Formats: sequence, structure tokens, C-alpha cells
Amino acid sequence: MEISTTTHNLTGTNSADQETPGLNEVLSPFSLDETIEQILGGFGWSQFIQAILVSVPALFDAQQTFISIFTDAEPNWRCNFNTTCNSNSNICQLPKSAWSWDEPSHKTIISEWGLECGSSFITGLPASSFFIGSIVGGLSLATLGDIRLGGKNLLYLSCLIMCFTSLFSAFSINIWMYLTLRLLSGFGRGSITTCTLILLTERVGKQWRGQIGTMTFVLYSFGILCLPAAAYLNRGSSWRILYLCTSIPAISYCIITYFFVYESPRWLFMEGRDIEAKAVLRKLTSVEGNSLDLDLSSIHLGEEISTSNPYKLMDLFKRRWALRRILATMVLGFGIGLVYFGMLFGVRNLGFNLYLGVMFNALLLIPTNLVTLFFIARWKRKGSLFALCIISGICSIMCVVVGSSREGIQIGLELASFFCTSLALNVLMIFTIELFPTTVRNSASTLVRQAIVLGSVFDPILTSGGKRNGFLSFGTFGLTIFLCSFIVIILPETKGKNLCNTLDE
Repeated sequence: MEISTTTHNLTGTNSADQETPGLNEVLSPFSLDETIEQILGGFGWSQFIQAILVSVPALFDAQQTFISIFTDAEPNWRCNFNTTCNSNSNICQLPKSAWSWDEPSHKTIISEWGLECGSSFITGLPASSFFIGSIVGGLSLATLGDIRLGGKNLLYLSCLIMCFTSLFSAFSINIWMYLTLRLLSGFGRGSITTCTLILLTERVGKQWRGQIGTMTFVLYSFGILCLPAAAYLNRGSSWRILYLCTSIPAISYCIITYFFVYESPRWLFMEGRDIEAKAVLRKLTSVEGNSLDLDLSSIHLGEEISTSNPYKLMDLFKRRWALRRILATMVLGFGIGLVYFGMLFGVRNLGFNLYLGVMFNALLLIPTNLVTLFFIARWKRKGSLFALCIISGICSIMCVVVGSSREGIQIGLELASFFCTSLALNVLMIFTIELFPTTVRNSASTLVRQAIVLGSVFDPILTSGGKRNGFLSFGTFGLTIFLCSFIVIILPETKGKNLCNTLDE
């Protein structure tokens, strides 16, 4: 990645014979978006470092999202000697003395708390409760980032809530305490990805917006990739150790880096905090000096924005065009979310080694994010989303048609479906940011994220049922994303367009 070291002259001057004009003189004819574009149009080292710092919480988010694949799994069991049981026996109809776990009983919550005969609903409820909490948390925290806390504060608040409750999950004494803490952990993580994307894209020019936005997905991919490695290294230990290994580093990171991350200058300007916004711009562009003479009265915003009357979440539903956009992106998000999370949870139904299965899918995310750069830079958003969703749906349905008898083909189709869905998810999140103005961008992005998570709520139950009937999992995944893809037709194209600041723009 080529990083420009060019700095911008942000210090104004009143001297008529000064060789370099002041910022007011240069930028006065521009709108707020054009002004920031002039200042942040390049991509310097300060912006690069900030992008890395802001993206790391996505790594922790991925680990806590999929940790239940290992901690809530049903371990393998074996028949004891001198018994009448066999590998086809129903474990719930055998006396306890007739069988035993292949590994220590404290490996997962299923074996430690004796849930092997529980219904699919009970065993899948902790994972589902995490996603339910994510929906509630995302909706509850949605407007805080737009009108009160800002993206930075909301990002770190969400991450700390998620990580502390995950830390406490390691000390659960029964499934109900565990379920409650997973619900609270999901509540905290609801806004992490949204805040990360917005902080990344609002601090660079439109030339770099798509590329820098993919950093979130790259770090998220590494988070999933690290998870099976950590689980494998602790395979003989209690499931509680995995929670400790993933939550403690995340808490430490949040506390240390909070003081080094900058708020979005766009949001600060919209809130009327001009001095802070100019200070951030100076830091992002590595400009030295004590003053930044940016006269906001000379910047045309389209209409005056009052911080005492900020746009609310409900404004998205009061205008027909905004309502059409948010509903369409949420429908797309639901279909993509159902398949994206469902594929990862469904790996254990393919008869694969669990560690390798998750690792193969996680490894696939790395080239996925590199390919995303190609889609963002060259392809239109609508066409790429439609094609990716259609292909993903067909491959997922074919997993059921092929069946487990052709294991190699089935796994290839699963990976192809997951690859297309991952690309579609990346494009959708950047597409959403471009569809909505600054005043409601955080809220709109959060709603789409919650629609994605809503799809994932059903995945633990569907994958549990898919052990007996494959169509309940992979068939349902494919059919849903195939049908949802057609909604993209009603959305406008945003590739190469400027970001708006208000709904009226």
C-alpha cells in the first residue's frame, strides 16, 4: 500500500504577500465534505496508524462472536468395554456407565453440565442469546454515536462491555448464568464493527474510503483465524481457559490505546466542536503549528445544523427515500448474516475436524478481503452484491443436493458459498456507509448490522436441526440469501459519489 508522506498547509495567514495562501482562502468556496476532502485527500502515516488502532477491536469482536463453536460443542464419546452400546446408539438411552467422553468432561459446557441429552434449543440458546443481545445493544446504542458519545467513545465502551462480560463468563456455575453473561456480552459488541467502519472511512478522502474500510474485515478475519489456534492449544483444558485467553488481552488493549485514538473530525464539526475537529485534522495531516484558521461560517453546509436539535434515528423512517434504502439494506443484511454465520456454525455438521474446518473458513477470509479491494475499486456496488448473493445461494443449496457421501465436493461448495457471502458482507457495509449522510450514518449502519445479526440468531438452532435434516441448515441458508438478493434492484448506485452530511443534501 502506497502511503503519501505529503503534508498539507493548514495554518492560515493574514499576510497579503504570503506565498502560500491560508486555509480560509483556499477552502472557503467548498462545502464541509469538500473541505475535509482537501485536507484528508491523501493517506499519510498518521491516518495509517489510526486505522490500525481502530481496526483491532474487530479482531476481539470476531473471537467473542464465534468462541461458542468450541466452548458449546458436543464432544465425541465412546462406548466402555464390556457393554452393549455401539457408535450408532442413542447416548440418552444408555446408562452412564456404558459410555464416557473421549476428552475431559470440563472441555465444553455440554459435557461439564451434563447437557448431552438437552434439546437443540437449550444447547443452542447461549449462542443465540449472544446474537440477541447484540441486536438489543446495537439498537440501544445506535444513536449514542451520532448525537452524544461519538464513534470513538462508543467503540471503546462497547468493546469493554463485551470483554468484561466474557471474562466473567469463565466463572459461570450453570448454563443460566452463562447464558445471561453471553447475552450481556452480545449487548456490548453490537456497535463495534459499525463504529470501526465509520471511524475509518470518515477520516480519509473518498479515494481511500473503500480500501481503508476493508481493514475492519482483515482484522476480523485474523480474529476468527486465531480462535481455532487458541482452542487447539487449550484442547485439553477447560472451556473457561479459552474465555480468559481471549478477554484479558482485549481489555488490556482497550485501556492502553484509548488515549491514542482520535475522534472523527466530521462528527466533531457536525456537533459544533470546531476547535477539537481542527486539532484532529492537524494531527491526522501531521501539520505543525498552534492555529488552524478554519472559519466554519465560510463553509456551505446546505443548511444550518443545530447541535441542540440533532437528527434522530426516526428520521430514517420519515422520508420515503431513506425508508426505502434502510429497509432494502436490512433485508440484504438479514440474508447475508444468516449464511455468513450459519456456514461457520454448520462446519461441525460436515464431519470435518472442528479445528481444521473453522481454520479453512477463516483462511478463506484473507483472500476474500484482498478481493474486496478489487470489487470496491472497480465494480459497482449493486451488481456485485446481486451476483455474489445469487452464487452463494446456489452453492449452499447444492451442499444439500450433493450430500455427505461426496465429502470433498460438499466442502468445496460450502467454502465457495462462504467466500461469496463474505465478499457480499464487505461490500454491503461499505455500500451502507455511502448510502446515508453523516448525521444518521452511525444509526443506519447499526440497523443494517443488527439485521445481519438477526439472521445469525437462528443459526445455532438451524445447525442443530441440520444434524438430522441437512435442508434445515444449508438449504435454508441458500434459499434465503437467493431471495433477498433481488431487493438490491431498488437501491441507487454510490460508487465514486461524495459522502453527504445531512438528509436534505
